[in-house]
Amino acid sequence: MDGSVSTLAPIFAAAFATHSSHVAFVIGLSAAAGAGISMAFAEALSDTGELTGRGHPLLRGVVIGIATFVGGIFHTVPFLLPNLGTALSVAYLIVAIELIIIAYIRYHYFNLSFWLSVVQVAIGGALVFAAGIFFGSI
Repeated sequence: MDGSVSTLAPIFAAAFATHSSHVAFVIGLSAAAGAGISMAFAEALSDTGELTGRGHPLLRGVVIGIATFVGGIFHTVPFLLPNLGTALSVAYLIVAIELIIIAYIRYHYFNLSFWLSVVQVAIGGALVFAAGIFFGSI
């Protein structure tokens, strides 16, 4: 969830502030890479794996880093389209699909109610998205 949701604000802020698909793409790419690197280090340095049995720290860090990057890049790719309006429309659709997938994963692996998970993820995504629009509009 972190890669998908945390990169929303910078991408949409860049899109609304600059009205440029290219700038939004570059910001989104850098946000996805930065989030991936940050999460990789955080996971790798969180414990040795001996106490928790979660495996080797380097492997965990690489997996989490790649997963975070992938989560952040999906809604960045539409900004390769030169028309900002089209890029935003496609990005909105991708974000909605991502949030539903995240809600399903939370429901499936954490034994949460599916609809409660949808509401929680949607609220988190909406708040970050709104922050991006707000900061991109000032």
